[in-house]
Amino acid sequence: MLLLSSVERFVPNYKCDNQHKLIAVIGGVDSRVSLHVATLLDIYKVPQLIYGPAPMTGDKTPGIPFYQMVPKGEVQHSGILSLLLHFSWTWIGLLTMENDDGERFVQMVVPLFSQRGICFAFIERIPRVTFVSEIIDRLQNGAKIHDKIMDSNANVVVVYGKSDAMTLLRWFPYLSEQEHMTSTGKGKVFIMTAQLEFVLNPFQRTWNAETFHGAICFTIHTNDPPGFRQFLQSRNPSSTNGDGFIRSFWQSAFNCVFPDSDQGTVNEDICTGQETLESLPGPFFEMGMLGHSYSVYNAVHAVARALHAMSFSVLPHRALVEERGLKRQNQQLWQFLRIVSFNNSAGDKVSFDQNGELIAGFDIINWIISNQSFHRIKVGSVDPQAPPDQAFTINEDAITWHRWFNQVQPLSKCSKSCYPGFSKRVKEGEPFCCYECVLCPEGKISNQKDMNDCYGCTDESYPNQKRDACIPKVVTFLSYEEPMGISLAFAAFLFSLITALVLKTFKKHHNTPIVKANNRSLTYTLLISFLLCFLSSLLFIGQPTKVTCLLRQTAFGIIFSVAVSCVLAKTVTVVLAFMATKPGSRMRKWVGTRLATSIVLSCSLIQTGICIVWLETSPPFPDTDKHSVLEEIVLGCNEGSVTMFYCVLGYMGFLAVVSFSVAFLARKLPDSFNEAKFITFSMLVFCSVWLSFIPTYLSTKGKNMIAVEIFSILSSSAGLLGCIFFPKCYIIVLRPELNNKEQLTRRKD
Repeated sequence: MLLLSSVERFVPNYKCDNQHKLIAVIGGVDSRVSLHVATLLDIYKVPQLIYGPAPMTGDKTPGIPFYQMVPKGEVQHSGILSLLLHFSWTWIGLLTMENDDGERFVQMVVPLFSQRGICFAFIERIPRVTFVSEIIDRLQNGAKIHDKIMDSNANVVVVYGKSDAMTLLRWFPYLSEQEHMTSTGKGKVFIMTAQLEFVLNPFQRTWNAETFHGAICFTIHTNDPPGFRQFLQSRNPSSTNGDGFIRSFWQSAFNCVFPDSDQGTVNEDICTGQETLESLPGPFFEMGMLGHSYSVYNAVHAVARALHAMSFSVLPHRALVEERGLKRQNQQLWQFLRIVSFNNSAGDKVSFDQNGELIAGFDIINWIISNQSFHRIKVGSVDPQAPPDQAFTINEDAITWHRWFNQVQPLSKCSKSCYPGFSKRVKEGEPFCCYECVLCPEGKISNQKDMNDCYGCTDESYPNQKRDACIPKVVTFLSYEEPMGISLAFAAFLFSLITALVLKTFKKHHNTPIVKANNRSLTYTLLISFLLCFLSSLLFIGQPTKVTCLLRQTAFGIIFSVAVSCVLAKTVTVVLAFMATKPGSRMRKWVGTRLATSIVLSCSLIQTGICIVWLETSPPFPDTDKHSVLEEIVLGCNEGSVTMFYCVLGYMGFLAVVSFSVAFLARKLPDSFNEAKFITFSMLVFCSVWLSFIPTYLSTKGKNMIAVEIFSILSSSAGLLGCIFFPKCYIIVLRPELNNKEQLTRRKD
């Protein structure tokens, strides 16, 4: 109110002096005061340049003219967040003053930080002192807050407040050490906001400040103007006539009194006026220009530049000022401040955005405190105008941590890091930053620390044993170069050779009774089909091609159908031959090679037709199986239509069941050399093999499925060959005396 009146006269709402007119106000660090002052200054359109936090008005209230000499708060918030993420500090504490600015800071940073995976171990508010009688209680509460901070497992604490908050913060450990004696010597990383300067009261100059050693502070970017240090060195009470502030400061700073002061009995040293500011302890007085001072310095120059630009403007404002008075002049100054842009004497650019906020960033300062020395070391910066990848910079090697951390980068996490191969699982009832580490499930990996979820490898790779990396899968197939492939191929050739020898033996004894019995042509056809069955298994070995995939199942199905059809025809021949021997039987006309040939051809043609339909509709083709075997990519044949594949197997099984049934019924017939009994046993072996094939085939994976099918082909064919032809070969080769017509007739009798 006094500012709006005449000089040295308090006459509200009146201007009684034409010379001393208020044109601008440079405001302080208290946002509430700035807001109230701005409301009054708006009456005369007097601009206010504030260097504290922006007043809490939500969106800036229209008509209130103030300019903010510090960068946007959002820039500082994002800088703090970038700092926390850079060092992976996800478990932090938050300490603010109990006021509107502190609450606004909490409301802004808590959701912002939480979205990026940062949790809060505690959020404490330093109580305000509104009455003198509350000082002791507030300090004791502050000491309890200090103990809670030190006892917390969060090693990082973000502190928001103004300069006077530092005075209170210095009290808390002092009281705690005297009364509570907890957490002595334990270090924390304090992250200070720009409004919180390291200032102390005179009586605190000798207090130990080790608590804040290694703190990281966001400060307004500053540079000492030329001659500033020399200016401070020249300051003393005798060089400032009429400046009472210097004398008062001098007495407080040097703990002395001037001889001419009205203090009665003097128990302190006498001020000589020759003391130097450089001799003061670093924590108490710094020779460099601090953030708030630099903001005031820039504010004064901004007003001067705006006045200069306004006085030389081509606009006809002079006449308007004379007509409409000071209000018009201040309104013009407000407008010129908006467009002012200049480089100050320190070389920094000063300009405002459209909202009247300073376009600038923050310096990141490391506080180094040792005994009575105090140093600020710049270790990084936040520049919102830089490219996104350069907006935040930090020099880790330049940072000095608190001695408690032994110069090792501090960790601040609720839980220990989960190493590769593990993932995080949030503990029930605790913040999401508190988790336990669980091993990745089978088939998944995690290749980084602290991953939320494990993930699967690509189809071409598989997890290693530690589940922290993917290993390329080996391309494999049932080849002739591996033991299994060699064994199966050897077995196929061996059985083929045995079949060829049996066929040769039968051809050599072509006209003997045992060969001529039960249709000699069927016997040769059956032996040839056995030979082809053994050789067809070789189609399943080796790298699959389009031709082999087409021939594998179809050749196997047709050849086996021919073999089983021959067995069925031989069995039917035995039954019909017995029935034809009965007097008056009409079955004699069916006995002969025509019926047997018809059975073999008809049954084989049905299977051939099924295979043709299969090849026409959905034929097999070469394919890769990347999922059945964890460590391998198996080259094989895709059957195309699974339905048709099982139709082929089903029809073959149907023929086998019919053959077994007929042979079983004819097993006791008085057949020559009891061939029906041998066929019954051979079909029992055949059916047993293929009944066990289906579950075994479905339960195996990769190239083992091919091996199972080859084994089934070889074993079933060998079973038929051995059961049917071994007794005959035994007689032909080892007991030739039994291979004659008389012996055959005797057996029939």
